[in-house]
Amino acid sequence: MTLRKPKNNMISDDVIELQKLFYQTHDYLDSDKKDRILVLGIGNYLMGDEGVGVHAIHALSKVDLPSNVDIMDGGTGSFNLMPILSQYPLVIFIDATMDQRPPGTLGVLYPKFAADFPSILSAHDVGLKDMIEALEFQDQLPEIILVTVSIKEMIPMTITLTNGVQNSIDKLTNKISEILDKISINKAT
Repeated sequence: MTLRKPKNNMISDDVIELQKLFYQTHDYLDSDKKDRILVLGIGNYLMGDEGVGVHAIHALSKVDLPSNVDIMDGGTGSFNLMPILSQYPLVIFIDATMDQRPPGTLGVLYPKFAADFPSILSAHDVGLKDMIEALEFQDQLPEIILVTVSIKEMIPMTITLTNGVQNSIDKLTNKISEILDKISINKAT
């Protein structure tokens, strides 16, 4: 495969094609998801702290999660995710937000509509909200829990997280486990 130079210092077409291939070759659409939960990390891995959602998914892949939980690197939240998201009753998003709080601060939101998403999500904000609105319009919107990680800025063409955001990864994986435990307890009662 010949790699092309990225356009405007953003993610290359080749990386996007590899991401599409990943979605097409994994079992996200081929089985019944009615009793499953998807934890979806959103972000551009090549933009420093903006990719914290993807880093979180990599960390969660090393954690013992309940058997009914799927994890997925959602990249920048393109419309290619719609058929996957519509299969799940509950999706936990992990995403970066620029909200003026100290880098690495965690937040948990329970948005019901695209308009409930914070307006200060990072670079892919418009695409993610558009996708949520489209799912809402098609009456296929799953229940959503949004876990945010505060960042100060995006740093193009680096995969390294700043110290504050890197230090939040363990707290983030613990928060996801805590949320999943609460869901499990609520289902049992």
